[in-house]
Amino acid sequence: MKYIVLPEEKVRRLSFYLAMEEWAARYLDEPECFFMWQVEPTVIFGRNQVVENEVNVPYCREKGIQMYRRKSGGGCVYADMGNVMLSYVCDGDDVGFTFNKFINMVVLVLRRLGVEAVGSSHNDVMIGDRKMCGTAFYHLPGRNIVHSTFLYDTDMENMLQAITPSREKLQRKGVESVRQRITLLKDYTDKGLEEVKALMRATLCVGERVLTPSEVAEIEQIEANYLKEDFIQIVT
Repeated sequence: MKYIVLPEEKVRRLSFYLAMEEWAARYLDEPECFFMWQVEPTVIFGRNQVVENEVNVPYCREKGIQMYRRKSGGGCVYADMGNVMLSYVCDGDDVGFTFNKFINMVVLVLRRLGVEAVGSSHNDVMIGDRKMCGTAFYHLPGRNIVHSTFLYDTDMENMLQAITPSREKLQRKGVESVRQRITLLKDYTDKGLEEVKALMRATLCVGERVLTPSEVAEIEQIEANYLKEDFIQIVT
């Protein structure tokens, strides 16, 4: 599959990359494609989540942590420049098959790093009993978008303070805190983040598709919808 490359290397808002996925699913003539991205500290929540139940909004505003809603389901996650976000777009209508294919791709990369990772029944990637990669899914007619966190490293304090799942939710999962539920890849490999990204691209992709400035402008038009207040729905 092709790796999608932007014509200009710079860090953009998370909303741009959500729009880039949607643009690729709607308009890019590739049966499957993949790209990785990083953002400044950001919280992203699922399409059906009530923000105030999942996000510490005052803390995020105090610390300058951006907040965006995605169109896929699933829970709330925190992202920053210490970890990587993965985007996979492909043809098809079989959600289960696509999830499994994506999880297997991530597990393959980790095993090439010498890390014993496995997929879970919740479409997570686990190292031991802790989650390193969580996924979410968005379907368009004939096209699938799978996106995920890939926790190489992160600002743990921001993650713990910015995301506020209820204690009841945590107890249902048999753990006492977010810290006990996740793990960081840096603790299992001596390779740096850029080396890991290079290995992932070389393992999963053959060739690249460089977007044009006009295509970037089309993505920015889609992004505008992700920035509307009535879509994000954060109570002030």
